Amino acid sequence: MGLGEGGRKRAAVMWYLVGLPSYKNLGEALEDLLTRHLSASRKRQVEVALEEQAPAWLPARTARRSHTPEDLPSAYQQDRLARYQQMIQLHEQGMTQGALAQQIGVSLNTVRRWLVNGCPETTRGPYVSRLDCYLPYIFQRWAQGCHNIAQLFRELEARGYRGSYASVHDNIVRRLQFGGRKTPADTSAKAPPLATPRQAVFFFLRRPEKLRVEEQETLAKLRQLDPEVEQAYDLVQQFTQMLRMRMGALLDAWLTQVQQSNLPELQSFAVGVEKAKDSVRAGLTWWINNGMVEGHVTKLKLIKRQGYGRAGFPLLRKRVLHAV
Repeated sequence: MGLGEGGRKRAAVMWYLVGLPSYKNLGEALEDLLTRHLSASRKRQVEVALEEQAPAWLPARTARRSHTPEDLPSAYQQDRLARYQQMIQLHEQGMTQGALAQQIGVSLNTVRRWLVNGCPETTRGPYVSRLDCYLPYIFQRWAQGCHNIAQLFRELEARGYRGSYASVHDNIVRRLQFGGRKTPADTSAKAPPLATPRQAVFFFLRRPEKLRVEEQETLAKLRQLDPEVEQAYDLVQQFTQMLRMRMGALLDAWLTQVQQSNLPELQSFAVGVEKAKDSVRAGLTWWINNGMVEGHVTKLKLIKRQGYGRAGFPLLRKRVLHAV
């Protein structure tokens, strides 16, 4: 049922009360949509950077071998054998194990092991770290995207690792080729963000001809993020054009486009518009609004607040009338 002349004017007044919140709601819906796509874009950039800077794991450490011929003992082997012989001689003389360790310069556990097992081995075995058995798990977690060494250390502790954090950190950094950088996070330069969601909303709602050159370039990049963003820009510009040019007759067609789109944020906004379609259409068509009334209300509130809550209605009335 159509609105009469008086009904349209009343609806236009309602539009000021409904339309401005609707315009604000459009900005909020658009901000949610842009936040979703900007977050996805940043995530893709991080993934690409990590793929480009994928670490190359260095081979495991190998034991350093002596350059002397195999048939001759190395200086290290000769020293250990001499210490062992000196320990046996002093032990036969009745020296205690603690005194033996201090005399020949080895630990007490080494003295006990030599007394029980006999002559020490004259060759060094390959270097074995208590972290070596956890390296496959570290490689797996790193490939899954966990590049936080502190987090890896906590996970290793939960799996039974009893070494230090420094050992885990140094081992991972040593096995990674990052061009001298200490941490994997330093491998890729952090690109400045394209725009914040709130800035992007400003670019989308503003008239294109009023944007500066750099803002137009940023807007063009934003529109290239995803086809959904481009579609949202077209719909938002159509709505703002209806608002500026008072083309309320196009509201139904615009709502149909939004409902047919795959933009849940704008579809939610359209549902709110549908609930007050007559008022919104009148606001998009008629020039009438209650801006002057709202201005007087704002002025009245200012005068009231200047009384700091201590003045009653009689004084407020006098001050209002005196101001007039």
